[in-house]
Amino acid sequence: MAALRADRPLQLGGTLDLSIAGAEANVAIGLARLGHSARWVGVNGDDELGRLVLRTLRAEGVDVSCVTVDAAAPTGLVIFEPRVADLTRVSYYRTGSAGSRLTPARLAAALAEGARIVHLTGVTAALGPGPRAAVEAAAHAASGAVCLDVNYRAKLWSRQEAAGALRPLVPLVDILVASDDELALVAPPGAEHEAECVEALLAQGVGEVVVKRGAAGAEVFTESGSVARPAVRVPVRDTIGAGDAFVAGYLSALLDGLPVEGRLDRAVTTGAFAVAAAGDWEGLPFRDELTLLDAAPGTALR
Repeated sequence: MAALRADRPLQLGGTLDLSIAGAEANVAIGLARLGHSARWVGVNGDDELGRLVLRTLRAEGVDVSCVTVDAAAPTGLVIFEPRVADLTRVSYYRTGSAGSRLTPARLAAALAEGARIVHLTGVTAALGPGPRAAVEAAAHAASGAVCLDVNYRAKLWSRQEAAGALRPLVPLVDILVASDDELALVAPPGAEHEAECVEALLAQGVGEVVVKRGAAGAEVFTESGSVARPAVRVPVRDTIGAGDAFVAGYLSALLDGLPVEGRLDRAVTTGAFAVAAAGDWEGLPFRDELTLLDAAPGTALR
């Protein structure tokens, strides 16, 4: 999507900064900055905003060779509105957008080439029947590991709709990522508490259940037990995109062959970079910057 960021409540007017955003695109940029080969597949409009999306992703080293341009629909839009401190209101303009025209056929070329990891989110599935079918097709056709981030967005669909779409995917998922309040959306009906949800998801074949706890850190559950890490403490500037940054760090470490402990360490680090900077993806680190947060606050690198 194109993204507009306001500098004050929208009803007061003011300046809007133009960039791009989107859960999967954020993860792709994060992986590319960390030195991995990443491809983003979606549908853009044949308009200036669509060209901005492609230009930005190319500039960040993301492969967009399998993106479809649809001249009959506009590129989607999201507006971020600061309200109180680091609390942000988000408004989506995605109904009838080019992204809502994603179909399994438009993923076929990318899936045929294969990938070590196919990353999917509930945001795409929420955009309509075509995108939902595309997410299902990708999960079934993936030749590598499937990572699903629940990424529930209440403004896009109800919890009941989300559960109906995402629960059938669980047996196909290798890595499931969710906030602690999203687990019940993908766990079988009747599982409510975290421990019940995790146990049920592992029983369905999920290899790793990664639970994001925001400022409290994160925890990974496997059949062997669990590993937790606290969040990296940084001044919080903007929490939007932190979950995607976390996922990028986790998948990067997985691609590097690190154990669960190393994956979590990198994930909470990339998440910290995100919340300490403005924007969905702009503050994401490059590989040689992963140790920057070890420096004392106020340090000048000379």
